[in-house]
Amino acid sequence: MAKSTSQSDERDGPPSKKSKKTTSATPNQMAGDITLGATHNQILKQRKTLKKQIHSLPPEQRSKVLSHFHGGSSHTASLSKQRIKNLREDDKHADTSALSDVQRYTLDKRKKRRANPALQRQMHRRETKRLQNAMAAADAEEILHTHTTGLVEAETDMEKTVQLTQQQLKNEHLQESVARNIFDLDLNQYGPYKLRYDRSGRYSLLAGNAGHVSIIDQHSLSLSSEFFVNETVRDACFLHNGTMMAVAQEKNVFVYDDKGVEIHRMDGHRRVMGMEFLPYHWLLATIGQSGLLQYQDTSTGELITQHRTKMGPCGVIRQNPFNSVIHLGHTNGTVTLWSPSSSEYLVKMLCHRGSPVTSLAMDRSGRYMVTGGGDSKVKVWDLRMYKEVHSYNTFGGAPTCVDISQTGILGIGHGCHTTFWRPEALHTKMKEPYMKHQLSGKRVESLRFRPFEDVCGIGHTLGISSIVIPGSGEPNLDSMEHFTNPYMDIKQRREAEVRSLLEKLSPDMIALDPDAIGSVEESNLIQRRQRMRHMAEEADARKAEEAEAAKNKKEKKRMRGRSKIAKKLARKQKNIIDDNVLKLKELREKEKAEREVQRAAERGEEESGDVDDDMTPSALKRFF
Repeated sequence: MAKSTSQSDERDGPPSKKSKKTTSATPNQMAGDITLGATHNQILKQRKTLKKQIHSLPPEQRSKVLSHFHGGSSHTASLSKQRIKNLREDDKHADTSALSDVQRYTLDKRKKRRANPALQRQMHRRETKRLQNAMAAADAEEILHTHTTGLVEAETDMEKTVQLTQQQLKNEHLQESVARNIFDLDLNQYGPYKLRYDRSGRYSLLAGNAGHVSIIDQHSLSLSSEFFVNETVRDACFLHNGTMMAVAQEKNVFVYDDKGVEIHRMDGHRRVMGMEFLPYHWLLATIGQSGLLQYQDTSTGELITQHRTKMGPCGVIRQNPFNSVIHLGHTNGTVTLWSPSSSEYLVKMLCHRGSPVTSLAMDRSGRYMVTGGGDSKVKVWDLRMYKEVHSYNTFGGAPTCVDISQTGILGIGHGCHTTFWRPEALHTKMKEPYMKHQLSGKRVESLRFRPFEDVCGIGHTLGISSIVIPGSGEPNLDSMEHFTNPYMDIKQRREAEVRSLLEKLSPDMIALDPDAIGSVEESNLIQRRQRMRHMAEEADARKAEEAEAAKNKKEKKRMRGRSKIAKKLARKQKNIIDDNVLKLKELREKEKAEREVQRAAERGEEESGDVDDDMTPSALKRFF
């Protein structure tokens, strides 16, 4: 048919200049193909056709396409529409009383001005491209199933995933490229070891307690750098990327590059036991034996703030990836939440009564917190209500480390065992775990999931172990995030550093509710004033209630010793007057008079007899 059509076109001759070639929007076309070389009228027809196709889709698929088109949820699109509507209302009812006649004439002339046709054509073309890209993204999401994770499922009821060992995975189920991530490193001379990954998951940082620090390239499984500090290393972590790291040594914190060259020494951070780096704020948070929480800006080298927790030494510190709030686990069983803008803790929770908090972890959404205590319990907390959801018991020892993967898998290290639970275990108590792994004769010290890979790294007393946990890594890489591309070259890394510094957030923006800062305020002045008036009235009413409650509240006697039983009885007995009390007062007065007579006789006042004792003031008697 295509050949016959071309022959008929040749017989009819070349097409006239007035004829236009029309194209239809098909899902198989690449993004932007329908707008390539098309006129403005063709683009308008194509946009109309795409909108009809979107509205004819089922509700679920239509919501997916619209979410891709608006770059977020439907709530974000409704907020943008409401903001544009409020701005247009403000333009209609604008107050021009303070403007001059010339300014009013210029403003009216500008309103009557015709829109720029070139800009309109460009906006229509871009909107058509966005519509087609949204449809293509929705189709790709249905094919790739990006909303589901690839967990191991048992074929029959008799089989259980917890019985699956790493050796069986390596020999029977995994490909060679994935099975190579299952290995053990015997480093028994410098243990126990702590393990960290950078944001891309490309490099892993190994820190031995005896002073051994090394970086391993996880793609090639080769040693990138290695050096010895010849003193105790308590913790280590990467900074903004894999080229810089901070090491908490015996007395101070040192910053090294990826070759082991010392860059800086932080003298103010002494005897640090735990560290966390906030990538969006370029802050290094440290806590140590003095219980002093410090925030250091790694881009300028300035100490932002320091807070005294007043709860003794602390070595358990984790950040909430949702709002960048620091969580500290203390030896008295409490967990406190901190931000640089507040000198006091934001929230204080008693998580483990009578036992210290040994480990902490938060999920990506910031809704759930998992704590491990010395009472051999792992508790799951809902941070929206600050209440306990449920708890799990551990065997073989108290949980020394806890971590939650990108997909929500919970990993627990206790004694020489590691236990992994499904993502549903955070909000629903599960009967049995997802997988297990045992390290005979090796006490687990640290456990971390590798980003964007189904790999979990375990640091223990005799070295490092790497295992595969299917479904623990996020399969989709967000290229808009800084330093998450594991294949970036030197030029891309430099550009990412510049962009990250330009987009660095202020430490004052760290709060429990980060959405309150980026929310859209009403552009309508009347609505804004009404809302401010209501807030002021509510605050005044609250103050009045507190003042009235303070008046009605009975004041407590806080003087030491006043509320004892003996003091109360003595005060009651003092107010009772009877015959015995009167006789006692008379005797005391007689004794007082006799003592005064004796004193006067000793001073020779009886021989003089010229001075009347009754008329002489008591303060002048000693001069006579």
